[in-house]
Amino acid sequence: MTELTALPLETSFKAGYVAIVGEPNVGKSTLMNALLGQKISIVTRKPQTTRQRVLGILTTPSSQIIFLDTPGILDAKYLLQETMMRSAQRALEDADVVLVLIDASASDLPEKIRARLESVSRTKPVLLCLNKVDTAPRDQVLPVMARFAEAGLFREVIPISALKEENLDDLLKTVSKYLPNHPPLYPDDVVSEQPERFFVAEIIREKIFEQFQEEIPYSTAVEIREFKEREEGKTYINADIIVERNSQKGILIGKKGAALKEIGRSARKDIEEFVGRPVFLELFVKVGEKWRSKESWMKRLGYQSDKGS
Repeated sequence: MTELTALPLETSFKAGYVAIVGEPNVGKSTLMNALLGQKISIVTRKPQTTRQRVLGILTTPSSQIIFLDTPGILDAKYLLQETMMRSAQRALEDADVVLVLIDASASDLPEKIRARLESVSRTKPVLLCLNKVDTAPRDQVLPVMARFAEAGLFREVIPISALKEENLDDLLKTVSKYLPNHPPLYPDDVVSEQPERFFVAEIIREKIFEQFQEEIPYSTAVEIREFKEREEGKTYINADIIVERNSQKGILIGKKGAALKEIGRSARKDIEEFVGRPVFLELFVKVGEKWRSKESWMKRLGYQSDKGS
């Protein structure tokens, strides 16, 4: 975690890191975006969209909650997924509070998540969020809450709907209660520490996930090559979409470049909304053979693998 100098404030103020963890596609990114009131993490219907932890900062008059949206917990099959799991583990270790998100219809806590929580719960508060309660009958949710409350891993169990933004105020109050008394770590107008380049790459990747099926989205990464202001006011962005095979390159480009143009069109619209200024976006597709399993590509694309750690 980056060393930061706390800003002075009265001692009753609370500030700290909150890791949001859970299986893929359970709603972690949707929850963080809803809590912040703006889109920080990309969201798609496909699992494993989040690859790196994304930091989002919510500052109120009485607290500063620094959320860490993490990759979904899974059994890693290649190096990229291993780096994703290490990222999630580091978030657990760095956090002052751990927020576990599961579906309200779940009958039990997934074993791969339970295994990571057993040691963590002895040293820091772990809270359980039952998400998607809007889709489950109330008479089914209450017994599930009671069962998890009796499990001994969680300080509290909070029912919510991230998508419908239900009971989020109660969630924030509960989270704040467990944060340490501490001055804010960031200025109150900062919502993330990641640079614009990171979010632009994520927006492009989101459009690929939305536009393509099967393996294509999981085999792609985005590398921002240039990001600069031009005299006429437009921001020039040059980005490479990395794929693993030539056949994937052809699919991403499409007939007469139609597929790539559509990615660029939809991405540019969201990027302009995010950065608040006109953008000229230029996209290229390049092959990085088996990049998801190569250490050199992990480092080049910003997925720090920390092998052996």
